[in-house]
Amino acid sequence: MKKSFLLLFSISFFSIFSQDSTGIKSQVAHAINELKDFVAIPNDALNADDIDDNIIWLKKKFGERGFNTAELKTDNLPLFFAALPMEDSKPTMLIYMHFDGQSVDPSKWDQPNPYQTVLKKPIENGFETVSFDALDEDINYDWRLFGRSTSDDKGPIVMFLNAIDLLKQDGKEIPYNIKIILDGEEEKSSKPLPAAVKEYRELLKADFLVINDGPVHPSGNPTVIYGCRGITSMTLTTHGPVKPQHSGHYGNYAPNPGFQLAHLLATMKDADGRVIIPGYYEGILIDDSAMKVLKSVPDNDAVISEKLQFKSAEKVGSFYQEALQYPSLNIRGLNSGWVGKKARTIIPESATAELDLRLVPESDGTRLKKLVKDHIKKQGYYILDHMPSKEERMAHNKIISITEGSVTDAFRTDLDNSYGNFLVETLKTTFEKDVVQIRIMGGTVPIAPFINELQIPAFIVPMVNSDNNQHSPNENLKIGQLAYGIKAFYGILSNKND
Repeated sequence: MKKSFLLLFSISFFSIFSQDSTGIKSQVAHAINELKDFVAIPNDALNADDIDDNIIWLKKKFGERGFNTAELKTDNLPLFFAALPMEDSKPTMLIYMHFDGQSVDPSKWDQPNPYQTVLKKPIENGFETVSFDALDEDINYDWRLFGRSTSDDKGPIVMFLNAIDLLKQDGKEIPYNIKIILDGEEEKSSKPLPAAVKEYRELLKADFLVINDGPVHPSGNPTVIYGCRGITSMTLTTHGPVKPQHSGHYGNYAPNPGFQLAHLLATMKDADGRVIIPGYYEGILIDDSAMKVLKSVPDNDAVISEKLQFKSAEKVGSFYQEALQYPSLNIRGLNSGWVGKKARTIIPESATAELDLRLVPESDGTRLKKLVKDHIKKQGYYILDHMPSKEERMAHNKIISITEGSVTDAFRTDLDNSYGNFLVETLKTTFEKDVVQIRIMGGTVPIAPFINELQIPAFIVPMVNSDNNQHSPNENLKIGQLAYGIKAFYGILSNKND
């Protein structure tokens, strides 16, 4: 029964999107214009007014498609909620995306205003700006839209809205109740989300959760991700003289906090990049079936090394996907004194390392931070949560100040979950390609509160190109991915999990 349904679904779907390319290209043209309007509204997660302006746009656009909308108040900025009229006989799909974006530094972008979308075509050594008028003749799927949040994550929201348009145009019934939750603080860790999900538990109640964030696999194949790593952070600051001192007068005498910090960090990992703090990898077991899925992902470690331009990878795992199954300990920033043209002949007063710890379901962020602190104590450091006083400086040889960030938990859904199988089969039928199944991805989305509170399976179905410069200058979305996302949503929203 299911196979025959999928066959009929495939025939009707491809009559719309393959044989009649005018239909989908017309919708893509509409989506481009809608995305330009959406991107033009600044969405810095640090600016509350930006978030309010975006919610006004979202209310209008979802309302035009027949959704009931609401702002859900939180401890900080509101969430945006939308839902189609509910039917008790249908299962409920909850969809999570976010509309906030990373802050921008226009001086780093190859366009005057990152919030004004620019159309570019690929050339031999990069991209060349093209007038939007060129799209009147034909829509080239290899061209790209450059602007903040074109891919992360306003693009997928627009893809969803335009898929709804096509479903209505084709008279398709959606076999699910559809609820949408859009986050305005994803780029700053979504701190209010756990309490908000608890408060609005009945409103958000669903059978499964689909997250549309992040890029498809670099192969370009449809991708379903069953989990993502969590994250927490630590700031470590070692202390030398109370003020910077002349390196001629006090070199070889006053303790140098830069060397202290370098020595300390070097005790945390071995030469192959493995964390050697006792217990850090405790509880990580990868059985044969999971390893088979990891090895099925069409990664090429040599290509990754070539792209990132390093000769040898670290040895936490024997290949890329295996490495992602373990918690990481990363130095994301170092600071001490001055460098470059501003370098001075001084002994700095302090040195700081910013660490992020990526988590997996088997690891608890609070526990890992305690392991790191216990390790630091064993290296002879006196730990503070503030700047040392004179009395503390005079009483201890080695002092370190540590501040801790909040914890966003990891999640991972079972690989044999029926809703996961439904998503894989639908994407495979829609695009006639094998679907890349990823057990856990390296990045973090704040999904654990939904899973913990609602007790539902969750899946990430990414929509955008892998080389989108997410979080960076010159963020972009390939026009072909707009078409991909509209097709993917169309398939998912018109196919039933039998």
